[in-house]
Amino acid sequence: MSTPYPDASRTELAAPSGSPSRHWLRDPLLHFLLLGALLFAIDYAVSGKAYDPHTIVVDASVDSQAIEIFQASRGRPPTEAELKVLRQRWIDNEVLYREGLALQVDKGDENIRERVIFKALSIIEASLKLPPYDDKMLRAWFEERRAKYDEPARYDFQEAVLAGDNSEAAMRAFVAALNSGTPPDDAQAGLRVFKTRPEPTIVQSYGEAFAEALKKARPDEWTALQAKSGWHAIRLTAVTAARPADYEVLRGIVLQDWTDQRMAELRTEAVRGQARKYTIKMETGAK
Repeated sequence: MSTPYPDASRTELAAPSGSPSRHWLRDPLLHFLLLGALLFAIDYAVSGKAYDPHTIVVDASVDSQAIEIFQASRGRPPTEAELKVLRQRWIDNEVLYREGLALQVDKGDENIRERVIFKALSIIEASLKLPPYDDKMLRAWFEERRAKYDEPARYDFQEAVLAGDNSEAAMRAFVAALNSGTPPDDAQAGLRVFKTRPEPTIVQSYGEAFAEALKKARPDEWTALQAKSGWHAIRLTAVTAARPADYEVLRGIVLQDWTDQRMAELRTEAVRGQARKYTIKMETGAK
């Protein structure tokens, strides 16, 4: 058999979810600010449109740029719901940019739109205050999101990849040959080895039916399992049981996650509040 796929034998570990360094990176609004502010900006002077500081125009060029960049990064056009989110993020950025200009934070940063937006957002964030919290509230917040913190079941398994025909009949014949120790001489197959693979990633890659069948598979025996991409020859080698998360152990991480989420919500609310000062016009092609 050929060598395993490069990423197949990598042990997958869950990254700490409460790291402060991920605070800004996880915030959807700021994530779009860093990328979308630069990519979706519209230069009114170049386009020849009259500039009204109290009116924000969302025209067809906003959609076209959003669709182009989304498709380049995702390999598909955005859905209507995703496009609606992108439009709203563009409006948020435009509000922040206008507020930044009004506060004169563009001094020294002429023509650098994303820095103006970032400075305006920093000024808004400086005035935000977290609501009071206690252990009872944090514990309830944790329980509502327990799936995020629980350690999922992990599986060690191997996959024999048969070149060519991967129909049910061909895969069952191949599995029978593997279990008998006499695989066909002309079989062209590769081997993937997975170590401690979390159940959610198995569901994502192979489908729920496959994950359920894997749970019931006999250890160290090849079996044919159907996934969303077809039939696979699988041998389960080890299972690590799921472990529920301990709130007392994770309290610091839970507090940081709650803080991140509430600050993101407060920032969004503050920006949308500033947006009420402007008239938002949707031109033909932008809904």
